[in-house]
Amino acid sequence: MSSVTLNINGKSHSLENVPADMPLLWVIRDLVGLTGTKYGCGIAQCGACTVHMDGTAVRSCSTPVSAAEGKEITTIEGLSINGDHPLQQAWMEKNVPQCGYCQTGQIMNAAAFLKQNPNPSVEQINVAMTGNICRCGTYNRIREAIQLAAEKGGNV
Repeated sequence: MSSVTLNINGKSHSLENVPADMPLLWVIRDLVGLTGTKYGCGIAQCGACTVHMDGTAVRSCSTPVSAAEGKEITTIEGLSINGDHPLQQAWMEKNVPQCGYCQTGQIMNAAAFLKQNPNPSVEQINVAMTGNICRCGTYNRIREAIQLAAEKGGNV
């Protein structure tokens, strides 16, 4: 057990008695209180727990908190102040969510992808989003929303 200081969504969080191998997901949800990041599978296979670490999409369920110290962590709550990120707007415009459980991970993965590739092809979107599972099967709407966000400048 040790103390750890994390930068999450631009704010510093000093935490005491945190095991170095504790998954970042549980630190974000249980210790910091940001519940937008979801637990899905616990083995980095579904993508529901996706956050950004220094701008790169990572699975927080399998990332130990020790790997996050000194890094800039962004959760869905930090993607935009008012939920007005181009991806969030496109998600609503294309009526992507059904149950909504996977959506924060989908959006966070797509946001990191669009930062790297602001004008992707359909095939590039499909490849980038492989591994983010949607149990409701809204993959076509997810792809359409990513395309729409890219057209509107989704690489912010």
